[in-house]
Amino acid sequence: MSAIRIGNLHKSYGATPVLRGVDLEVAAGEVVCVIGPSGSGKSTLLACLNGLEPFESGEVVVDGQHIGWGPERGGARQRVPERAMTLARRRIGIVFQAFNLFPHMTALGNVMEAPVQVLRRPRAAVEAEARALLARVGLAHKADAYPADLSGGQQQRVAIARALAMQPAVMLFDEVTSALDPELVGEVLAVMRKLAEEGMTMLVVTHEMGFARDVADRVVFMDAGLVVEQGPPAAVLGNPREPRTRSFLGRVLRPETQPA
Repeated sequence: MSAIRIGNLHKSYGATPVLRGVDLEVAAGEVVCVIGPSGSGKSTLLACLNGLEPFESGEVVVDGQHIGWGPERGGARQRVPERAMTLARRRIGIVFQAFNLFPHMTALGNVMEAPVQVLRRPRAAVEAEARALLARVGLAHKADAYPADLSGGQQQRVAIARALAMQPAVMLFDEVTSALDPELVGEVLAVMRKLAEEGMTMLVVTHEMGFARDVADRVVFMDAGLVVEQGPPAAVLGNPREPRTRSFLGRVLRPETQPA
């Protein structure tokens, strides 16, 4: 069963097309890494999946729920009611490049906020779960620290714990290491590796080719709003079929890891 199903997705900003008929499925428990040059539509794709960006045509289904547009009825497309969209978003965790933590709240407060305020769950139960999540991302000792007192890598790990607090069916990651100093990247990727090992369904937009090679079940190469090539990491990263994929990898991979 597909946890994510995208069919013929089109999205434009004004007269500029960004997604031009994207088709993609992600199975439950699968880790899919999306790579490609800047401006290829990768981040926009994730925004459409989470309902953050409206799209003109196509179908998006996440965890069995339609996003944006539902099935046609009487030959006409039907918008998903806002209440249904809100419920669907609760099952979709998303972590961005920017940490977006509440600066006036501790790490624990940031993780607790949505389950308490959105789901109206009892504070005591949420606190116990939030502390367990902080421990899960290696930050049990930072529960009472404020964002300003945390490193970038620690803030991003709090952001991951915050997304997990809503018990999502799928996790979306949008270049979550690109704003970090190089020495902090590994600690965030380690948390993501652990999530993958635990069976979390993950769609990861990344420029970390080593992570894609080692962790992904499948790598998708996008360019100019299209899925150009996809397949196992060894195939796409090691022996790409498409000239555009080879050209991109030739620019981003170290010489010793470039495909022949």
